[in-house]
Amino acid sequence: MRQHIEERTVELGKYIVEKKCTVREAAKKFGISKSTVHKDVTQRLRKINLMLANQVGSVLLENKMERHIRGGNATREKYRHIKETG
Repeated sequence: MRQHIEERTVELGKYIVEKKCTVREAAKKFGISKSTVHKDVTQRLRKINLMLANQVGSVLLENKMERHIRGGNATREKYRHIKETG
């Protein structure tokens, strides 16, 4: 694996664990696609730093379990905004 890819992968992992952010938020911060972030932290990171990969996996699992709540809140906000402006 190329050095810059390994460095990016570790930085992504550290960022996700530190900020407890989503794949989408990390992709936006690093200026790369969500699929690249996902591949980096689920496949590549496991080969580089297993302990960090497990920590990232915990954050991603927590995000997955909360996904329906965030989606519901976003929908509620959307319709509240439409009601106020329309």
